[in-house]
This record gives sequence, C-alpha cells and structure tokens, in this order.
Amino acid sequence: MDTLPCEGCKGLCCGPVPITEKELTKIQKKIKSMPRKIREELENQPRFFGTCIFYDLHKDRCGIHTVRPEICRSFGYHEDLVCFRKPELATKEKVMRKERPIGNLSIDITWKNF
Repeated sequence: MDTLPCEGCKGLCCGPVPITEKELTKIQKKIKSMPRKIREELENQPRFFGTCIFYDLHKDRCGIHTVRPEICRSFGYHEDLVCFRKPELATKEKVMRKERPIGNLSIDITWKNF
C-alpha cells in the first residue's frame, strides 16, 4: 500500500481535527503516560492557528501517532480528505463517522484539557 508523503508538510494538513469522546479519552491516557519532558516539548511548540496541537514540528510528525483520531487515519485515502501531494491515493468513498465529534483539537479542545 502506498503511503502519504507527510514529511515536510509541517502539519499544515493536520487541522482542524474533530475528535469523539472515545478518542479524547485515549489521547488523555497517552498524554498522561508521556515523560514530562517530551510532553512539555510538544505542548510548548508554536503552531499555526487551527493546526493540531499534537503535531510535533521539531520531529515533523504526529506526536500521538498511536492514538491519533479516526479522521487522521483516514486522511489522504478518502475522496473527501485528499492529500494534495498524492491525490491518487484517495480512492475510498467519503468518510462515514460512527460517532459524533465533541469538538476540534486546537479550537475547542486545547492543552488545558490534558
């Protein structure tokens, strides 16, 4: 399976990120289990408005990759979530969410929630 060319994007495609209550709970557990130094480095990075608060600009990757929301896992592979660098990978139909989002990371849900 082809993969997305995420390196070099600096997280600009990562937002807004709607999350569900279950996803929020998983992310909270992940953040609490992180070593304090890593968490603080991630938390204190400057970001563009609306981009995900968990995108690690220094490492150029998702800081919570193992618990990233469903929308992030779907990005680039569905016709309504096309990656501009590899649009040919968007072969699946529109994303059908099973649960209703409770808010967007960086806008409704910020580091104060963690």
